[in-house]
Amino acid sequence: MQNPTLSLEGDVAATRQAIDGLPGPVVLVGHSYGGVVITEAGTHEKVAALGYIAAFAPDAGESVSTLIADPSAGAPVPPILPPENGFLFLDRTKFHASFAGDVSAEQAAFMADSQVPWGVAALAGTVSQPAWRSRPSWYLLTTEDRMIPPQAQRAMSQRAGSKVTEVAASHSVFLSQPAVVAALIEQAAAG
Repeated sequence: MQNPTLSLEGDVAATRQAIDGLPGPVVLVGHSYGGVVITEAGTHEKVAALGYIAAFAPDAGESVSTLIADPSAGAPVPPILPPENGFLFLDRTKFHASFAGDVSAEQAAFMADSQVPWGVAALAGTVSQPAWRSRPSWYLLTTEDRMIPPQAQRAMSQRAGSKVTEVAASHSVFLSQPAVVAALIEQAAAG
């Protein structure tokens, strides 16, 4: 599903509504900020497993804002532009290098031009009860990521107790190596 990306609370409500309409069990998969959404929404009774694809996996009280606050700790420092009317975008001039380094320049340009506005409230939304504490999780760690550095991904996935697969890929691994992403989702579904 496409998150509204206005606030974490809204994204979690939309995700839970989608889960309500599905027969169980459900495997939630999130990429990047989507990891925060599945971490919060994943406590739903129908959720059997979590799949993190180069994603944030926050603990209770953490948000994307808190996870990117300290670059000296290996936290991500994405090229987020200053808020515009309450929404955030990535710098288009840095998009290819930071978000999609292993896809074509044309595809990266299209992605940069078609960004979904990201609400400042989404960035600041904190997790109350991380689902990875009660659900098994799988994590696809991208070693060439310039959005969420590999060391930050490693720390979050270890803390969550995830089964980790590492791949040499950018943050856009879902486009550059879709078979690897599909295999991780299949592992989560089987596990």
